Amino acid sequence: QVQLVESGGGLVQPGGSLRLSCAASGSIFSINAMGWYRQAPGKQRELVATKTNAGRENYADSVKGRFTISRDNAKNTVYLQMNSLKPGDTAVYYCNAKERVVAGMMDYWGQGTQVTVSS
Repeated sequence: QVQLVESGGGLVQPGGSLRLSCAASGSIFSINAMGWYRQAPGKQRELVATKTNAGRENYADSVKGRFTISRDNAKNTVYLQMNSLKPGDTAVYYCNAKERVVAGMMDYWGQGTQVTVSS
């Protein structure tokens, strides 16, 4: 199994920046991709950004040009640099890891970290 521990959430003013971190432990060699999802009150959980082991990146249209995902394999950590934050970015952000298994892909989730963008 894979365990994910998140950090870096908090309150920031519009236009500000935050950097989220997520450290993976356990069966780290089984991880195929890592990324971030978010869920705002009354909304479904949505993809923010993902990055595969091969380096392929995927971003939600709403964050392109503002957010950047990166991975450090030596530290088994994925980061999300969030710039030019907007009130609409307010949500609980969840770290995600995908483990390749025989039946397909297994999802692992962090506990979630609150990001609040407000003046």
